[in-house]
Amino acid sequence: HIRFQSSIAHTIKVQEQIKETRAKAVVGGGPKRIEAQHKRGKLTARERIQLLLDPGTFIEYDMFNEHTCHDFGMQNEKFPGDSVVTGRGMISGRSVFVFSQDFTVFGGSLSSIHAKKICKVMKAAMEVGAPVIGLNDSGGARIQEGVASLGGYADIFQANVMSSGVIPQISLIMGPCAGGAVYSPALTDFTFMVKDTSYLFITGPDVVKAVTNEEVTQEELGGAKTHTITSGVAHGAFENDVEALQNVRDLVNYLPLSNHDQAPIRACDDPWDRDVPSLDTVVPLETTAAYNMLDVVHALVDEGDFFEIMPDYAKNIVVGFA
Repeated sequence: HIRFQSSIAHTIKVQEQIKETRAKAVVGGGPKRIEAQHKRGKLTARERIQLLLDPGTFIEYDMFNEHTCHDFGMQNEKFPGDSVVTGRGMISGRSVFVFSQDFTVFGGSLSSIHAKKICKVMKAAMEVGAPVIGLNDSGGARIQEGVASLGGYADIFQANVMSSGVIPQISLIMGPCAGGAVYSPALTDFTFMVKDTSYLFITGPDVVKAVTNEEVTQEELGGAKTHTITSGVAHGAFENDVEALQNVRDLVNYLPLSNHDQAPIRACDDPWDRDVPSLDTVVPLETTAAYNMLDVVHALVDEGDFFEIMPDYAKNIVVGFA
């Protein structure tokens, strides 16, 4: 009887510890850092997942994982989850895997544990045959871990390459990503950015000035405008986090889950034999006159539903999903 009571007491204690650790994981870096994130016009890692996935479908992996670094006093600074939220959920009732980097914890920097969490969901996505969506908001490698952090990037890059052509990989840049944090998104199938709050560059303006003596702003060096118009690294840019996440949901609805799957079929009320009188006039008689090809596309596709890819890059051609 005494042993039974002791077992119950131990179970209750463990449950309280789990509850306490889970509460710490949910708030990430704490209320002050969350407030700072909101002041920048950005959502938190968990808020982004809530908007991206169907309500109540997110199942989190490795919530309690912490980094293992003991250098530079890092053993005294630990947060459950270690700056990335990973797991699986649904978009329009279809399975997807997701990782969302938490800028409120160590600036979303990548540690070896952080990398292992990302690789775990990518491996699971490959095994199941489902898309991987990365919500990137990271300052790059966690410098306190040195080469261990860089090794983590190598593992992610390998997972990107092995997944290429097998499952859809989508990257959404939602913060100032620099250094190692920029290579993985460039290896994925689709890369999108958020205007004014997201950046992609190998190194920042200060280093560029020190090496080349050229002064550039973050926006000029790696902002959404630069990568959607000039470099072509990004496939689109959106006004804010909410719009970006909604558009990623829309894109997923056009894609097969894997190379073994077919593209989804949706109900359509658009008659197959409908007349499109506008096509009689949209193309001018003069062969040298210009016209907007998007007018033709929207008139032809079912219900005018068209998701354009790279609308601001190489504007002499229109590509997208319908």
